[in-house]
Formats: sequence, C-alpha cells, structure tokens
Amino acid sequence: MSDKAPVHSPATAIEVSGSDAARIAWAAFVGTALEWYDYFLFGTAAALVFNRLFFTELDATAATLAAFATFGVGFAARPLGALLFGYIGDRYGRRPALLITIVMIGCATGLIGLLPDYLAIGIAAPIMLAVLRLMQGLAVGGEWGGAMTLAVEHAPIERRGRFAALIQIGSPVGTLISSGAFALVLLLPPDAFDAWGWRLPFLGAFPLLAVALYIRLKVEESPIFKDLVALDERAKIPALEVFRKSGGRLLVAIAAALLGVGGFYLMTTFVVSYGTNTLGVDRGVMVNATLVAAVSQIVVTVFAGRFAERFGPGRMTVVGGLATAAAAFPLFWLIDTESPFAIVAAVTIGIALITIAYAVTGALLTDLFPPSLRYSGVSLGYNIAGALSGFLPLIATAFLAATGGASWSAALLLIGISLITALGGAIGERLRVHDKPIVH
Repeated sequence: MSDKAPVHSPATAIEVSGSDAARIAWAAFVGTALEWYDYFLFGTAAALVFNRLFFTELDATAATLAAFATFGVGFAARPLGALLFGYIGDRYGRRPALLITIVMIGCATGLIGLLPDYLAIGIAAPIMLAVLRLMQGLAVGGEWGGAMTLAVEHAPIERRGRFAALIQIGSPVGTLISSGAFALVLLLPPDAFDAWGWRLPFLGAFPLLAVALYIRLKVEESPIFKDLVALDERAKIPALEVFRKSGGRLLVAIAAALLGVGGFYLMTTFVVSYGTNTLGVDRGVMVNATLVAAVSQIVVTVFAGRFAERFGPGRMTVVGGLATAAAAFPLFWLIDTESPFAIVAAVTIGIALITIAYAVTGALLTDLFPPSLRYSGVSLGYNIAGALSGFLPLIATAFLAATGGASWSAALLLIGISLITALGGAIGERLRVHDKPIVH
C-alpha cells in the first residue's frame, strides 16, 4: 500500500473514564439500533410487499427486480450521505451530524407508512417510495460512521474493540425489532395485511424517533474533536483530503466492510425473497429465520469484539471472510431443502460467520484514519461498500432468473465478496495506527 501512515492527533492528553465511555457507547448504540430498524424495514417490505403493491403492472420477476432496485437506491445514496455528514462531523462536530441523521431517517420511514399504493395513485407511488428510500440512504450514510467515531473517540484505546462492537449490535437489534414487527403483522389475514397491516411497522418510526432524538440530545461531543478544534487541526474539505492523502486506506476500508454489508443482505433480503418467491416456502418461516439469526449475531458480536482487542480486528476480519467463503455452498444447499429447520439453521450460521468480520469493522476502520478525517474516512469506506453491495439482492435475483432458479450463482457471489473482505482485513491489520493514549 502506497499510503503513508497518518500521524494521529490529538497531541494533548484527554481525560475519559471507563464509565463515561460506556455511557456514550450505549447512547450511540440505542440511536443506531433505532436507525437500523427504520432502514431494515424497507428490505423486508421490498421482498414481501412493494413488489406486489407498488409495481403491480409488472410480472412477478420484474416486480421483484424493481422492488430490489428501489431497495438499492438507498445504498447508492449512502456515499453522498457520507460526504455530507462527514463534512459536518469533521468540521462542526460528531454530535450535530448524528442529530440530523436520526430526524431524517425517522421522518422518511414514517412517511413510507403513509404512502398510497400503485392502485391509488399510479406511477407516483413507486416514485415517492424511491424518494423516501433516498432520504433513508442519505441519513444512514452519515449515521454509522458518526456513531462509531463518537463511541471510539470516547473509549480507552485498549478497550475500543468492545465499544466498537457495541455499536455493531445495533444492526441485529434493529433486525430483531423490524423483523419482529413484520412477523406480528403477518399474523393478520392477507387482505388486512395488504390493506393496512404492513404500514404499522413504518408508522412506528414516529414514536421511536422521539425516543432516539431524546437519547441523542444527551450525548456529549467527542473529546478528541474538541481537541481538534482547540488546536485548529480540522480539515477544510475532509472528503477531499481522504481521497488525496488516504486513498489506499479508503480502498482497504471498502474491502474490509464489504462482507458485513453485502453478505448480510444476501443472507437476509435475498434469501427471504428466494425462499418465498422461488422455493414457495411460507414467508413467516423466512422472516423468523432472520429473527433467530439476529440473536446469534448479537452473541457473536460480543465475543468478536473482545477477540479483536486481543488478536486485532484485521485478523478477525480475515477469519470471518474465509469461514464464510468456505460455508457458502453448504448454506445454500440447506436452504434448497425447503425444510424450515434447515433454512433457519442456514441463515443463522451464515449470519454468524459474516458477523465475525462485521463485528470488528468499526474497530478496524477507525484505526485507518486520523481524527481530523475519521468521520469522513470511516463513513465513506463503509458506505461505498454499502453502495457496491446494496444491489447484490438485485444481482442475485437476476442471476437466479438466468440460471433457472439455481442457487449456486448466489453462493458464488457470497464467496467473491467474502474473499475480498478477507484480503481487506489482512492489509488493514498492517496499516492500523492508534491515536495517542487517552488517560483516565
């Protein structure tokens, strides 16, 4: 890698207690969990609702492709959100950026629950759906990097792995809440579900927004950012500096984050659609599989965060990438049996293996960039990976149609991104540079 290791600031000692670090990390986790709830709702609805109610003029395969394309729009918007909120976070503070993101995504998600469908307003329905998904993507583009940066910059260096992993638990918790909400409304009669039941989880975003905003208002600014302001070490255009001075590190960050984002959506959004629409498995079974997998993800994340402190997040990323690649074909063979037990086992094992790499992504990425560029660098790396992998359910569905419904193409796709992430982890471990120690 041609990039020189960045010199990390700040130069002065910063007093942070372990209890303060835990409190800030917890607050960041709660807000992130609620944002992921909003974001993940769309993925489940794309597989179960939007293909039927918002793209009704298309045949079944084309409608599913269109729904996943709308789903992918949110990922395409995430790098733009990373640019925007990275600028705010590195120039004006981590805290104000996170307050804006939570309001944006909460309002966008709640409004989806109020949208008329295609039969009511025609082509305007999918257009409005895409616009609101775009708003979700912009907000999430700034959310994860900001929450991770804030938590890590409040944490003692030797304990960053566990606090970074706590933020990652926001993903499975968001999955549990969103999938649980859909599992409940799926108990309604089909006509009631289509008429109004699917809207309830989206409308739930409004009260959750109030909770998240209250929590975010209590979060203190990063002490490292305060020091950057005092020393006048903030970058004028952070994203430009990332591309100019840390372009190689950005590529490593993208590679290291790819499996955690793309692999997750292959094993959840795509598999829910594949099981329901291709194999004819009851959609309740598919949604429940993601619920069980989310529980396993929480457990794996906790242990992986601790192991990252001992062995390094890059090495853990390599382990997760290689293990997922080795398991890809057996996982899809289990799904193809159409057995509910086998499907739940496959999704759970697949998500658990992917989580080994995902759990340590924040710890690895924050060590790749100096504090003056950290919000932008971490957000860009993670969300460019998100943009690249957000269309994977669409690509996997297209491959599925081209191969007559054979799942081997999806398995190969999973293997490919797993190996890219393993390579990113190996290089990233060699490039890690810590901030100067934080004193207590």
